[in-house]
Amino acid sequence: MRSATYDLVTALPEGDLPAYVYDLPALREHVSRIRAALPERVELLYAAKANSDPRILRTLADHVHGFEVASGGELAHVRALVPGVPIAFGGPGKTEQELTRALDAGVERLHIESEHELRLLLSLLGDRTADILLRVNLPVDVGPVALAMGGGPFGMDPVQLDRCLDVMASAPGVRLRGLHVHLASGLQARPQLTLVDKILTWAGTWARDRGIDLTEVNVGGGMGVDYTHPPRVFDWPAFGAGLRRTLARHHPHLTLRIEPGRSVTAYCGWYVTQVLDLKFSRGHAFAVLRGGTHHLRTPAAKQHDQPFHVIPDATWLRPWPRPEARDEPVTLVGQLCTPKDVLASRIMVERLRVGDRIAFAMAGAYAWNISHHGFLMHPHPTFHHIDEAPAPAPRPPYSTHAHRIS
Repeated sequence: MRSATYDLVTALPEGDLPAYVYDLPALREHVSRIRAALPERVELLYAAKANSDPRILRTLADHVHGFEVASGGELAHVRALVPGVPIAFGGPGKTEQELTRALDAGVERLHIESEHELRLLLSLLGDRTADILLRVNLPVDVGPVALAMGGGPFGMDPVQLDRCLDVMASAPGVRLRGLHVHLASGLQARPQLTLVDKILTWAGTWARDRGIDLTEVNVGGGMGVDYTHPPRVFDWPAFGAGLRRTLARHHPHLTLRIEPGRSVTAYCGWYVTQVLDLKFSRGHAFAVLRGGTHHLRTPAAKQHDQPFHVIPDATWLRPWPRPEARDEPVTLVGQLCTPKDVLASRIMVERLRVGDRIAFAMAGAYAWNISHHGFLMHPHPTFHHIDEAPAPAPRPPYSTHAHRIS
């Protein structure tokens, strides 16, 4: 945690808690390093679904080639915030209204998920044109991954691509720009590179067999984020170097597109809350926090312990002893009436007291925007943004999350 972030977190009034704090200078530094690592023929699009906070999107607009959206609502949101930015519209189940809106908005790429979706697009085209990518599911073994995106409702089997080509043969308003092949999420650099090589090899053979000049392949996102070991960031320099070698072996004019979301913004966000109660049940300590998984659904969705810092509070004005835990494992839970409202389970702490603040790290992606905000009708968190020059050194808290006790 940078000192500017720490200062803001400690200065927040209690009435502002829980709060999301976004470190925009840290985000700029991170995305700049990503861009610097990527070859020129790789275009970086940010997947807005990961975090569509307006100031995050405006910050990223100067550092990415465009945005990927997956609904009409995201399309309208991004268009209003950053007019003119290139947009790719993906996702299954696009409605007629969404396709019309995409055509009216002049999206740069439409990712077509099926023959039916292609025919629906053609019926709406009129005298307009559309640049499309066909999303295909390759029969590739991606190994153990956080999310397998190939198959199911996403994209189409390779045999269905030829039927789409037949449909497009009599539809001059649609221009095939290439293929979209997002097969897995949660991969680190080496397995991601192996998968990209398999995709480009297949795509090149497919295009040559059909006499298609393949100029673009989108391999999606899915760069791994390790919540268990926060310092282990996806190796973008190794990934970029590998992509240079991979692209050199394929079509000399091929443009590769990637659409990361989580790996871009996860590290810039903090969910800050406070210990309301600390109790012991059957020999185990539980810290009950303001808020919970209805604000930060990430640990429940991914079944992990959200990394955190403890920020001590020296104020205690109650006439009874302050509840605390010392040198023992504590489970951090929220205010919801469900045993699933767990943010971190059996984490060893040096000292934790009622009134202390908890700053959950890596809360900049798939956090607030995927949470069930209305459950129990608790107040929403407040939102704060740091936008200044990064400070040189963080101020350490007295305790951080350490390890899980089995």
